[in-house]
Amino acid sequence: CIRDRIRTADNLGIRVLADLVMSHTSNQHPWFQQSRHDRGSRYRHYYRWSDTKQDEPSEVAFPGEQTSTWTYDDVAGQWYMHRYYDFMPDLNITDPDVLDEMHKVLGFWLELGISGFRVDSLPFMIETIGTSAKDQPITYLRSLVEFLERRRGDAIFLGEANVSPPEQQRYFAVDGGEGVQMLFDFRTCAAQWLAHARGRAEPLIDALNSRRPHPPQAQFANFCRHHDELNLGLLSDSEREEIFAAFAPEPEHRVYGRGIRRRLAPMLGNDQQRIRLALAVTMALPGTPVLLYGDEIGMGEDLSLPGRLAVRNPMQWSSGQAGGFSASDTLYRPVHADGPYGYRTVNVTDQRHDLCSLYSWVAHAIRVRRESPELGWGEWRALNVDDPHVLAIETRWRNHQTVTLHNLSAEPAKVRLPDDTQDPGHGQRMRQTLGDTDPPYSPGQEITLGRYGFRWLRQAD
Repeated sequence: CIRDRIRTADNLGIRVLADLVMSHTSNQHPWFQQSRHDRGSRYRHYYRWSDTKQDEPSEVAFPGEQTSTWTYDDVAGQWYMHRYYDFMPDLNITDPDVLDEMHKVLGFWLELGISGFRVDSLPFMIETIGTSAKDQPITYLRSLVEFLERRRGDAIFLGEANVSPPEQQRYFAVDGGEGVQMLFDFRTCAAQWLAHARGRAEPLIDALNSRRPHPPQAQFANFCRHHDELNLGLLSDSEREEIFAAFAPEPEHRVYGRGIRRRLAPMLGNDQQRIRLALAVTMALPGTPVLLYGDEIGMGEDLSLPGRLAVRNPMQWSSGQAGGFSASDTLYRPVHADGPYGYRTVNVTDQRHDLCSLYSWVAHAIRVRRESPELGWGEWRALNVDDPHVLAIETRWRNHQTVTLHNLSAEPAKVRLPDDTQDPGHGQRMRQTLGDTDPPYSPGQEITLGRYGFRWLRQAD
């Protein structure tokens, strides 16, 4: 059962987060069915009803698949609001009973041992459009955070919010108090891809510099891909087109006019060195890295599936039946055996026994990352190494220092560290923990980075 699996994970040092979707329900949910059939039902106020079609919200979440955010219900005789598809009616978080129901959901999963939640569509969950509420939306988030912390002090909210830096800051620090503990940084993700497309570090450095201060117990979640489309909505039209041209040249690669429905390996032409570079950058950025399942072995997408489902294909565990994903003859989603990304070529079992595989490299990189807590908690600064193609960042925390160098260009580079990073002090020297090995790193000397090469340097203990 789920409780046993959570307990086993905990015994292995793995903390489990659950995907928390509380902005809406299905239109088949008993609450919505009672709400639409009976205006006097207590569930009527669980949703956002209107006698007329409202102008707000005006923007749809899925252009081309969704035409409106309000739909008329013949049974209810009113319009209901839905940020997503019409079969996903939005809940009204301003109703005290709905907020109480949300507390019950949180309490149930925390009681089972869950360590926290990925909060889906955080801005939509707490918005007050379509309600008569006079409170600011952020106050409802504060209620959820306070409940979470009362029930389990070390639990977290990992918020999904594709918003500007000022909005990010509001979610981290609600009304001067504590907000979500972690927040996906969509802007830095988009900037990373712009940096890869140009082969220059400037877009990524600019994005990092635009981050607003957050509470010391909070962190950004850094990612290069996740289970939705690669959302480039925070970039300009011209910047978005640069990325499309480099990594999504075909119309079928794109979705909603703003995103890419491809996985990491195909986007980078299955170039193993460039894949390692993208993952190394993600793990080196200030904050906590988040990797999409399958990227650690170089899985491909399935463009035969509609929309963002293209990157939600079954995990490829082995070269056996259905890639080891299921013994069933009928799968919910298709699997593919052949081709450069088929499960006979790309799977966990084969790569676990290959020390040169992407899986083995990722496992090693994760160990190095866990041994470098300053990358998550430390103060960072971008270093000037006189090469615009090299992303150079120094991080310090509790007498620990790490310098990460990533060459975003296909051409080799040679750089020299600034004098004040050469010697951590106390007689200690920097040593290399990850990356290029030819030629070996020599403290105080010019550092060579191969095509899409990288090196992580950390003070010797």
